[in-house]
Amino acid sequence: MNNKMNAFVSGIVALGFSAHGAQAETLRLLTWGGYAPDSVIELFEEKYPDIDVEVTFSNNEEMVAKLRATGGSGYDLAQPSVSRIKAAQAEYGIYKPMDLSQVDTSVFQPNMMEAMEKYAEIDGEIYSIPHVWGTQGLVVDISKAPDVEGWTDLCDPQYKGRVSMRLKRALLLGFAFDTGKDPFAAYDDFEAYEAMIDEIGQTLIDCKDNVKTYWTGGDDLSALLLSGEIVMSDAWDSTAFKLYKENPDIRFIPTRTGALAWIDTFTLPKRGEADDAAYKWINFVNQPEIVTMISASSGAVSAVKGGVELMPEEAREAVAAAFDEEALDNLKFMPSVPPGLEDLEGRVLDRVKAATSE
Repeated sequence: MNNKMNAFVSGIVALGFSAHGAQAETLRLLTWGGYAPDSVIELFEEKYPDIDVEVTFSNNEEMVAKLRATGGSGYDLAQPSVSRIKAAQAEYGIYKPMDLSQVDTSVFQPNMMEAMEKYAEIDGEIYSIPHVWGTQGLVVDISKAPDVEGWTDLCDPQYKGRVSMRLKRALLLGFAFDTGKDPFAAYDDFEAYEAMIDEIGQTLIDCKDNVKTYWTGGDDLSALLLSGEIVMSDAWDSTAFKLYKENPDIRFIPTRTGALAWIDTFTLPKRGEADDAAYKWINFVNQPEIVTMISASSGAVSAVKGGVELMPEEAREAVAAAFDEEALDNLKFMPSVPPGLEDLEGRVLDRVKAATSE
């Protein structure tokens, strides 16, 4: 009888564990590299043992493509830039509105929430919450290229073979601003935008001899700069800030026309299945100690109040070396991209890439 009783109790215990496991919720996070480091996930799962975090690293184009392909399913929380909200929602209907009562929005810098109201509000509802922000400009070894100030300096003949570029839309936008154009003002005029981008594409083809290689990842770019193979490139400021820690001569240059500024958000996919877990994650990562951990991992600045001060010391020094008040006031926040423009830009960038392989 005792053996039977032991077996019965063991069975009940096993069923209990099985039921607990069945009730565990999975938070499927679609995000950028560095935004969900293992150390943060471990702390979150310690606080919420009934939630497992599953991370897929991606980028803006892939996030929209993945959610478009599934009709907004497969993920519970995504992190596209705010510029990828309105147009993607209008075309594909892949997001759902945020319940702001579930988020402590008082922790955010006011201008970050204002940006959400401007770029992520649809029919009176907010579709995104800010997470981190940063800029795109130039990363330069100032000991070897001390006079670089703008995007078109990437084509300066004196730097032949010592330049890298990333063939993405920021390169086109930066060159447009540096040649006296306003690409954002042309967003609503497709033909004018097409003519402008075609011209920029030809400029990039004409200066291909300056380019040693076209980088695709931050690690690739870092290796090129630290080895001295190149002296400059377009880049995210976060990559430049990390490099500054290893070589203080490698600086982020906001450029004379202003760095291109982005805000990466928290956005709910339309058919996500774990909204409660998603809101818990959002509030968790906005705590000061977690903000510092994510800034250390990503190099980005948190959207919370005092985000710069919460960065690791070396990163704060890099930010101070790159930005003064004038540079901060001159930021060019990237608005929502109208339908069709990215396809146009992609075709131009494909032509540039093809020309490099002739």
